[in-house]
Parts: sequence; structure tokens; C-alpha cells
Amino acid sequence: MATIISATNRPHSSTFKLAQYYQKRLSEKGLDAGLLSLTQLPPNIIETDLYNKRSEAFMPIQDIVNKTDKFLFIIPEYNGSFPGVLKVFMDACSFPDSFYNKKAALTGLSSGKYGNIRGIDHFTGVCHYMNLHVMPLKIHIGNVNKEFDAENNLFQKDTVKYTEEQMDKFIAF
Repeated sequence: MATIISATNRPHSSTFKLAQYYQKRLSEKGLDAGLLSLTQLPPNIIETDLYNKRSEAFMPIQDIVNKTDKFLFIIPEYNGSFPGVLKVFMDACSFPDSFYNKKAALTGLSSGKYGNIRGIDHFTGVCHYMNLHVMPLKIHIGNVNKEFDAENNLFQKDTVKYTEEQMDKFIAF
């Protein structure tokens, strides 16, 4: 099972829009991937699901993570790195079995020009610690607000080229 993680809890985000685009394109390529948005996390996750505690609200999310073999993380830039809610999510999941020996692809995005390069590097370190195998091709989409057409499809030639390559490699990974 493959799951796309929209790695922010910001409602109506460009991250979620990009995750939906990836889901649609992967489906067109023959891979049905689920989509988990961190907006779905319990609002009190810090109190209910850290330090070996598990709430009823988090159980369906943990079940998705347990069943997933390959993750595609869509990660926005927050203060020069990845969102804190993504780290909280990773910490809330059962360790080590949630991510151990599984696979991941990483896509960064930002409203600035660098597409979350540092955040993707930082998150790669977290993945390595958790023995989550990261696909070498990482995509960085800068100026994300200028990347979508009216139907929420990517249209910039280079962005389409590299995201298509990443998706093809993710399917084969």
C-alpha cells in the first residue's frame, strides 16, 4: 500500500493541493495511493498520543501507517525546515514498526524559490534514524503559487518533467 502524506495541518494549503495532484497522477499511472493529510490529526495529539499513549482518534491513522509500505511525503517549508506537526506525527506513530524498513519519497515546496531544500534534508535525517529508506530523487518546488493552472494541475514544463520522473521512480521503488 502507498500513502501520500500532506505534511501540514494548515487548512486549504498548497501542500494538500500538490498531494491531490500527485494522487491523481499516480492513479493515472496505475498506482492507487491513499492520501493522509495532517489536518486529520487529533487536535490534542500532544496530550493523547505521545509517550506510549494511544487515543481512539489516532487509531485509524496508525492503521493506515501500519498498512503502508511506501510513503510519499509532500513537505512545505516552515521557518527553514519542515513543519513541527510532521515531527509530532512521526513521534506519535508506534516506534519502530510504523516506518522501519519501509520506503519513502520526499517532495518539498515553498512559496520562495528554493522549494524547502533544507527541510527535506532535515527530514531525511529523521527518516534515516527511523530506518525509513528514502528514494534518492527528491523534488523541490519553489514558487509553488505559480505552479498550478485553473484545474489545479502543474503546468510549468520543468516541474512537470521532474515530478513525472519522481512518480515513475516511486512506482518502481
